Amino acid sequence: MSITIPSEAVAGDVLILIPEGRLDSGNAADAEADVLRHLDEGRSRIVLDLGGLDYISSAGLRLVLVAAKRLKQANGKLALCALRPHVREVFDISGFATILTIVETRNEAEAAVAG
Repeated sequence: MSITIPSEAVAGDVLILIPEGRLDSGNAADAEADVLRHLDEGRSRIVLDLGGLDYISSAGLRLVLVAAKRLKQANGKLALCALRPHVREVFDISGFATILTIVETRNEAEAAVAG
């Protein structure tokens, strides 16, 4: 299955990844490899704009957790934004909402990870 992060943007030193559709066991490994490649290239400020995400499974949550842990180890920052209500509910129920930076807008997310 193809990488689930079809779109990305850069705002200053902030990388904005924009996954779309589903993030589940069928494609999370490819998406994780994509995210880890960016981290290995030295990216340390990442925004995940989840506005286009329709579904996230535990495999997708694992991707977010791995990225957050790697960024923390590198003194980097991760913020999530634009979560749809049903996707936000997954983060709330899993407890991830208490350990991750989740904001409403991309501008807020960029500010949260900025230098």
